[in-house]
Amino acid sequence: MLWKGRRQSGNVQDRRGAGGGLGGLGGLGGLGGLGGMRGGGMRRGGGLGIGGIILLLIVAWIFGINPLTLLSGGMDTGGGYVEQGQTAGLGGGGTTENQELKEFVAVVLADTEDTWHALLPTIGTQYREPRLVLFSGGVDSACGYAQSAVGPFYCPGDEQVYLDLNFFDELSRRFGAPGDFAGAYVIAHEVGHHVQTVLGIEEQVRKARASMSETEANALSVRVELQADCFAGIWANRAKQAQVLEAGDIEEALGAASAVGDDTLQKQATGRVMPDSFTHGSAAQRMQWFKAGYSSGDINACDTFK
Repeated sequence: MLWKGRRQSGNVQDRRGAGGGLGGLGGLGGLGGLGGMRGGGMRRGGGLGIGGIILLLIVAWIFGINPLTLLSGGMDTGGGYVEQGQTAGLGGGGTTENQELKEFVAVVLADTEDTWHALLPTIGTQYREPRLVLFSGGVDSACGYAQSAVGPFYCPGDEQVYLDLNFFDELSRRFGAPGDFAGAYVIAHEVGHHVQTVLGIEEQVRKARASMSETEANALSVRVELQADCFAGIWANRAKQAQVLEAGDIEEALGAASAVGDDTLQKQATGRVMPDSFTHGSAAQRMQWFKAGYSSGDINACDTFK
């Protein structure tokens, strides 16, 4: 992706190194590697009893998560939209590499701003820009406290995207999805959730989920995530029109979409696939909907709720 020397968004807030207190685990909705949208929102919780600790240890064993990560703090991702995957340790602040990553993030965010400022008025809606918060280790949001292990996420409560830059390294090293455009896809996906908030989709989904069974709610969450993938594809279409794509960029994005598919992650974690528990969609679905947005560049092509 040709990004150096281009406009950077002024909506990036750097909270790396700011620290923050550890919140108790308010629920098991997030769990980082297989997080999704849950009812009730992210929240702080009280101390865990012995039963809760045992349950956490079982969950950690099943999903291959360090139990200390879960015991030290976490979140129920109900109010937020979490991209699947786990980061590798704390983010650094001030290194040349991290400064370059910060600039890269700011350029991608600026591109999403240009995309949605141009497109949403065509359907009668004005775009309002989200803020992107860089953090390391853990962060407080309007959706509650979150550790880096949950991966990048969007909180509709404060209309902000949260990102630990170490996720990019994890996306490449652990999930086999290298390349700058793979990281750009993740940012565009989270911004896609903000577009859903601006369009009122997030509120409608939240209300609908209140009367659904867990299986039905999971299926609805998949549709939400796939639409965000489609919106990310629309952004990629605009990047192509702006002639900032390089050879292999779209393949990088598709590789990332495949790497964070529910079936891919479940096979890695347990060796088996449980479709009823999907919250983000299969690898094939995620690639399909990204390509739908990319090939059309049309918001109307992203109706995953039909």
